[in-house]
Amino acid sequence: MIKTSQSIKIYRLLICLSLMLIISLHTTNQLILPLISRLEHICYDLRLIATMPETMDERIVIVDIDDKSLLQEGRWPWSRNKLAYLVDMLFDYYNVSLLGFDVVFAEKDTSSGLNLLETLAHNSLANNASFQAVLNKMRSELSYDALFAQSFENRNIILGYFVSHLANKANPSTKLPKAAVITQAPFSNWLFEAKSYGGNLNKLQDSARSGGFFNNLGADSDGVSRRLPLLVNYKTEIHQALSLAIFRQYQGLPPLEFITNDSYGDNKMGQRLEYLKIQSFTIPVDEQGAVLIPYRGKKGMFPYISATDILNGLVDIEKLEHKIVIMGATAAGLYDLRSTPMQRQYPGVEIHANIISGILDQTIKSRPNYIIIYELLLLVMISGIIIFIIPRLSVTKATVIFIGLTVFIFGINLILWVYFNLDSNLATPLLLLYVLFSIQLFFGYFFETRRKNKLGNLFGQYIPPELVEQMNQTDEDFSLKGESKEMTVLFSDIRGFTTLSENLNPQELCELINDILTPTTQIIHQNKGTIDKYIGDAVMAFWNAPVKDNNHAANSVQAGLDILTNLKDLQAEFKEKGLPRIDVGIGINTGIMNVGNMGSQFRTAYTVMGDAVNLGSRLEGLTKYYSVKLIVSETTKRAAPLYVYRELDRVQVKGKKEPVTIYEVISNQQVITADYSDYLNLLDYAFNDYYQQKWIEAKERFSYLHQQKPDDRLHLLYLERIENFIAHPPAKDWNGIFIHTTK
Repeated sequence: MIKTSQSIKIYRLLICLSLMLIISLHTTNQLILPLISRLEHICYDLRLIATMPETMDERIVIVDIDDKSLLQEGRWPWSRNKLAYLVDMLFDYYNVSLLGFDVVFAEKDTSSGLNLLETLAHNSLANNASFQAVLNKMRSELSYDALFAQSFENRNIILGYFVSHLANKANPSTKLPKAAVITQAPFSNWLFEAKSYGGNLNKLQDSARSGGFFNNLGADSDGVSRRLPLLVNYKTEIHQALSLAIFRQYQGLPPLEFITNDSYGDNKMGQRLEYLKIQSFTIPVDEQGAVLIPYRGKKGMFPYISATDILNGLVDIEKLEHKIVIMGATAAGLYDLRSTPMQRQYPGVEIHANIISGILDQTIKSRPNYIIIYELLLLVMISGIIIFIIPRLSVTKATVIFIGLTVFIFGINLILWVYFNLDSNLATPLLLLYVLFSIQLFFGYFFETRRKNKLGNLFGQYIPPELVEQMNQTDEDFSLKGESKEMTVLFSDIRGFTTLSENLNPQELCELINDILTPTTQIIHQNKGTIDKYIGDAVMAFWNAPVKDNNHAANSVQAGLDILTNLKDLQAEFKEKGLPRIDVGIGINTGIMNVGNMGSQFRTAYTVMGDAVNLGSRLEGLTKYYSVKLIVSETTKRAAPLYVYRELDRVQVKGKKEPVTIYEVISNQQVITADYSDYLNLLDYAFNDYYQQKWIEAKERFSYLHQQKPDDRLHLLYLERIENFIAHPPAKDWNGIFIHTTK
């Protein structure tokens, strides 16, 4: 017995020390663990969002090529003479301090017709003296690129360009700014390397004061822009980002100093950067020359002014006078979107504005070399307490220390973040703490869980093994007694199954049902759902009972999407077997439901009941009417916001008096395309016109959408309704609700 106890202690010690070693190697970047990196990203995002000032910075103004500008001035790109006039207005009328372009001018402007006139002058009209004289007189007026370049003279103008890690052939008519920040330096091996660029026309770049790249080569592995390189290495030169170029020009182009750390990493690879210094301003960067973007808040923390309003002189002078101006695009089709910690769709031009603002305010977070020493010491302290002190304490005392360590880690991290602008790892020490503490509980208090296994056996027939294990590991009380709580219910029914089953014998029918329901059940279990019952080829499931699930709506929606994904495999299998095509209809609703062991003295079942359950069933039936596969209610949509939804209707279903807005689930927000996002925006406008009884406008919008998606029944459905309302207008108090009289 003593020998066994000693063996357990040794195993426990070895496991804990191994975990500490692995996580320490990750902290020092000797071993990159994607899971921990992802957790650190999440923690970084949460801290950033929680501490953003969310205040407007009026020192920097964004001139916006928005939808209004395109409507008034025509589609982009505009002629260069118009842009020249815009530049003149900004500097001569509005007296701005500096103008940076978050767009690139890589192609010549031929919109004036000068090329055609030159061709005529050298061919059919070569001997026409009058034509030649007029052309010579007008040539300077029609050379729009030259006019645009002339508008740059003696003005603080910075042009933007993009760089790429791909080796593409450069356009000979374009170029990079006149001078790089610096020729190759000892630390350049660490910088992001650009192998090609997309620059501005030579005459434009030569006329500008400077330039900088506006795209981000330093986005994290999840595609989120948390940092942006201020420097890139291109051939033997180091080039600057647009935000850095604008700031330097704004300060009068002072020299840029590089602060390095000789002891940072392997000196054989050269020095690494720590800071950039411009006069009294210090900019912390990482070894790759990237800065942590100091977001002020969500989109709109800087004044946006429509470009057409400037062209027409409609803006108050004080809004632009002596301001830093950056010109970018937010119009549909031109929108330069970036994924950020606050928003998945964030204008790239505002990222540069945030960096300039952060440099001016000196609020940029840093992660210097010495922070690793603190992080390693913290890991050692956590490991020592958990490995050598916790095993000697009772469960209660151990839990108190565990909570105290958690609060301590959070507190120190937030102090460093808020008061010292230091970014230190948060997820890593927390993960080590939680994992080591869990190991101690497993080895030290293993036999206490046996008491809870009986409860798991009681629910084992209703819920997946994963949830039974979760119940076994918690102190929460579970019961089969009835209760009322917010839950989510899912109904799934196979379309065309009746026709399919008519030609099968009983054994074949049973096998077919098993082939359909088995993967559906597995998907529901994987998403923490509880199977209520099977009704022929239909399935009913619910979430948030018996195990509490704070994300029950999102998990049910994900289950519905996964069922649809699995349906494609089933359809392929049925096609190979020569069976008719099947489809599926899924309805999901979230609301207050009654759950518990219900039935009679002869037979009971753990199930849910209530109006919210009935609505879920009705939504499944409505999938036929709208020719969609997955419908959810407005309550489910509110509870699961991280998905893309398409509004279908405002309805009153049979058996219910209260109307409800219903939606089709499209996908996860991370996989939606820009084109579909534009489609949803257009659909919203169409619905707004429809609900406001603007029948002509609504008809035009739905007709356009039908042309774009001719196979989608939704647009035809509303076109039919609109025709009916045009012929038979609804009552004045009509609220847009459609009443379904069948199930």
